[in-house]
Amino acid sequence: MDYQIIPITMAHIEGFRKAVDSVAREKHYLSFLEGPPFEMSKAFVEANLAEGWPHLLAVRAQEVIGWCDITSLNRPVYAHCGELGIGIVADYRGQGIGQALILAALQKAKEKGLSRIELTVFENNLPAIKLYEKCGFMIEGKKRLAVKIDDHYQDLICMALFI
Repeated sequence: MDYQIIPITMAHIEGFRKAVDSVAREKHYLSFLEGPPFEMSKAFVEANLAEGWPHLLAVRAQEVIGWCDITSLNRPVYAHCGELGIGIVADYRGQGIGQALILAALQKAKEKGLSRIELTVFENNLPAIKLYEKCGFMIEGKKRLAVKIDDHYQDLICMALFI
C-alpha cells in the first residue's frame, strides 16, 4: 500500500481530528470515546509544533490514516521523558504503518534529546503490545481497573523505552 509518513502541519488538523475520532469511537484503543472538537485538536497541534514535539501522520492520497505523537509530561523533573500516542484507522491496520510511525517518532524524540518514552495500552490490545515490544518498549507494570467503558473495566499496561 502506498502511504507517506510526514510531520503534521496546521493544514492537517481536520484530517487528524477525523482519524482520532474514528479510532476513539471504536472504544477499544484510546482513552477517550470520541475525537476532541476542532479547537481542542488545533490547540494540541499548535502546542506540539511550537514546542518541537514529534507529531507525525501516515497519509494516503491526502487522507490521514494514522498518527503518532510524543508529548510532554509537563513537569521539569520529566523533561527527559515523552508520552507516546498512536492510532491507525481500522481499514489500514496490520500493514506496518504503526511500526513506521513509531520508529519515525522515536527518531524525532532522540533528536529532541529525550531519553525515556512511555505509554499505556489496554491490556487486551495484544497486537499493540506486540508492536510496542517489537519497537523496543518494555512492560513496566499494570494499572488495575484503570479504564471504564460502558460499565466494563480494563487494566492498562504501562510500557517504556529508553533511548
